Amino acid sequence: MLAGQLWRLGKHSAIYGLGAVVSRLIGVFLLPVVTRYLTRADVGAVETLLSLSVVLVIVLRMGISMAFFRFYFDAEDDAGRTTVVRTSFWFTMTMATFGLVAGWIFATQISNLLFTTDSRANLVRAAFVLLWAQMNYEQLTSLFRVEERSVSYVAATLVNVIITVVSTILLVAVWHKGAIGVIVGNFTGTLAVYFVLLAYRRFQLGLEFDRGLFRQMQHFGLPLVPSGIALWVIDLSDRFFLVRMKGLAENGLYSIGVRISTAILLLLIALRTAWPAFAFSIKDDNEAKRTYGFVLTYVVYAACWLSLALSLFAPWLVRLLTTPRFYRASEVVPLLVFGGTAFIAFNVMSIGIGRAKRTQFNWVVTGAAAAVNVGLNFVLIPPYGIIGAAISTLVAYVVMFLGMTVRAQQVFPVPYQWRRLALASGTAVGLTVLGKAIDVPFAGAVALTAVYPLLLLGLGFYLPVERRRLLALVGLPRRDGGQAEHGPDGRVLEEVVVEEAVNADRGEDEPAGERGQARQV
Repeated sequence: MLAGQLWRLGKHSAIYGLGAVVSRLIGVFLLPVVTRYLTRADVGAVETLLSLSVVLVIVLRMGISMAFFRFYFDAEDDAGRTTVVRTSFWFTMTMATFGLVAGWIFATQISNLLFTTDSRANLVRAAFVLLWAQMNYEQLTSLFRVEERSVSYVAATLVNVIITVVSTILLVAVWHKGAIGVIVGNFTGTLAVYFVLLAYRRFQLGLEFDRGLFRQMQHFGLPLVPSGIALWVIDLSDRFFLVRMKGLAENGLYSIGVRISTAILLLLIALRTAWPAFAFSIKDDNEAKRTYGFVLTYVVYAACWLSLALSLFAPWLVRLLTTPRFYRASEVVPLLVFGGTAFIAFNVMSIGIGRAKRTQFNWVVTGAAAAVNVGLNFVLIPPYGIIGAAISTLVAYVVMFLGMTVRAQQVFPVPYQWRRLALASGTAVGLTVLGKAIDVPFAGAVALTAVYPLLLLGLGFYLPVERRRLLALVGLPRRDGGQAEHGPDGRVLEEVVVEEAVNADRGEDEPAGERGQARQV
């Protein structure tokens, strides 16, 4: 049932999203502490090391983290799933430990390479402890995701966040440990929760490593490594360009704009946390295609609405959360949030390639987008600074989404609703441009954000069955007397929705139920 599948994804995404909202909002509310007690150069150094850790995690995992989800659901029984869990766990533990030892030994050289000084060697060492903690923590919490135990996952996340926040405030504001206090505060919560989870999962984590299974997982996951590095280049290389071309202070300013814009990533985090397990758990290909098509439409709709709101409210958010020396960071928020929307759409689109196990050419798509990003960074950052970095990111994500669309449709074609996607994104961009052009006050930002779904109603975005649902939610009478959505087998609503979506992309708007018997699915 399409409606049931969408409800399941929505339920787990909402729970994951709650955890993401709390953790990210707490992180945002730490900005007054960070910006008060750290210089812009310190903030830039922390962000640079966090960016480095992201690419190192991609390399050290070797694609096994994504292969874990695919092969877990391929296993035919509990014994097979346990083997997947143990093989993934011990590989991750080994590679994380290797990374920690290497980082600890070469900390001085890494500090000189990144900051042209060895004075930040201890900060580098702290960052590699954080890397070890994150790799192992995420592997264990992935078990909650494949088991669809979203509440347990969020509980672990919230405990992690609370310990992290308390530790960071003590280290930075009370004991004045500066940049290293931010890093240590981050891994304190992660390590504390990890060791609790390790004890909780001890019966699943026996000494077992299946080499044959591992080779199959490598065959699936290794092509994702260059793709992941390319994603890192798009997402984070602008920080290194800013450090080299504009200095740590400019990178620190940009990082504040990035943090404000990461509210769009709350949706991405919620979706990415629930999406792989959900998408791979649908066994029937036809059912999967129908579901994937609607998921992309609804996700883009939500992401565009959130991007519009963040773009218009960015100046007030930055002023609320930072000091005057960081106010200019609000200028990059609109570019970054719409880039984030394209990245969210890319993640939904790419699941078809994972389902078909045709990951070998993902790096071509992401690599091309990364090349565009690097080229634009060289051209745009020297004259435009943080604005140039944000433009480069936006363009690269759009290129990546379009490239992945072409590739995914070749290996696992899905009937996506392109007309509705264009309406949702175009309307949000148009309202954002209008608001920035006339420099709307706070009340104007509220009005433009609120008018978005109403404007889409006038433009014909909603399907007839969706309009009927919306009317029912606000208590207005429906022309069909409430009978159109129900049938004796309980499947009519799903059939009408699917057919109306197809007709909407063809430019038709007549409800399927009014033309005759709904198509059986």
